Amino acid sequence: MNFMESEEQTAIQASVADWAKRELAPGANARDTEARFDPELYLRCGRDLGITRLPFSEEFGGAGAGMQETSVAIEEIARQDQSLAVTLMVSMAAGLMLVENGSVEQIERYLPGIVAGTALGAVAGTEPQAGSWTAGYTTRAVENATGWRIDGEKAFITNAGAPITSVVLVCAVTGGQPDKPQMTMFALPADAPGLVYGKPYDKLGWRSSETRPVFLDGVSAPATSIVGKVGDGRHLVHGAFKVGRILISAMAVGMAQGCLDHAIAYARERKAFGGSIADFQLVQKAIADIAIRVETSRLMVRKSAWMRDEGQLDDGFLSMTKYYSTEAASQCADLAIQVHGGYGFMNECAPTRFWRDGRVLRIGDGTSEIQIGLIARALGLTSLPRAVKT
Repeated sequence: MNFMESEEQTAIQASVADWAKRELAPGANARDTEARFDPELYLRCGRDLGITRLPFSEEFGGAGAGMQETSVAIEEIARQDQSLAVTLMVSMAAGLMLVENGSVEQIERYLPGIVAGTALGAVAGTEPQAGSWTAGYTTRAVENATGWRIDGEKAFITNAGAPITSVVLVCAVTGGQPDKPQMTMFALPADAPGLVYGKPYDKLGWRSSETRPVFLDGVSAPATSIVGKVGDGRHLVHGAFKVGRILISAMAVGMAQGCLDHAIAYARERKAFGGSIADFQLVQKAIADIAIRVETSRLMVRKSAWMRDEGQLDDGFLSMTKYYSTEAASQCADLAIQVHGGYGFMNECAPTRFWRDGRVLRIGDGTSEIQIGLIARALGLTSLPRAVKT
């Protein structure tokens, strides 16, 4: 097995890392404090770097790269700013859903902006009472003479209500039985009448990403807005989860690497007891533990991305990757704070922002508990697959 990065991956990593240090790192804490999404910063990701083009084929104006290259770029963005990374991740996932399942009309209308980085896509699956449990969705679409009428509420939707969002992919119940609902995905223009965005959430982390509740009050959706076929919705949400789990795991690696960067720099410059604290064995152990978690997580993410590119994605291994990397990232942030001592308790210290950001990594795109259940199912340890199905 060849663990060497390709020349393309190395070039992407170097260019994104350099840009992120210059453009993201200096203002990350201020954007976090102000809970301010910066559309111009996102636009520069497409204009200056072309990150938004990476996972899309040249046919659609993309770079023709794969999930391996995309995960490398997301890792470097997340190393400096988790909020911008999740904004990118969700928009890419929405675009890939359209590429793989959308109609020609939907692709022509929404994809160019997502690929160019001039517009955002949002995926509205989660509801106030149902996240990983997709069978619990209650947003309903009822067919009528002009198409469909959609009513319901979505919660914790990334990119919803942002000034540059162009499309919201909404999963709604369209039939079936109460214990086994049929779901359908609809591509709705962000300014569709009846599509209302609530106030931005006051979040613990990812504070400079746009996250709002979405209310659907008699939204009119023509038949041409259906993504795929009627009844495909749950399958499409699960597919988006799989892309999301790779990229959120890459975000976890980036965060862990950021913690390592700051822990090493601080340990070298901090003086105590007549010398640098980098000479103290317990500080060395803390930093070594961070480094081990970074490298282990990175290897798992690289393998998951490679498997996706090769069409060999294994759900059990993907869940292992998501579970391990996100749990490890939180551990790395905690250790980095400990290395910083009292300064680590101050919000101006980057690892404190990482610690807050990292908490949601263990929840989004399937909680750690869901991942454990999926791993158990992959190992043949459960006879209750519906209890952990996502």
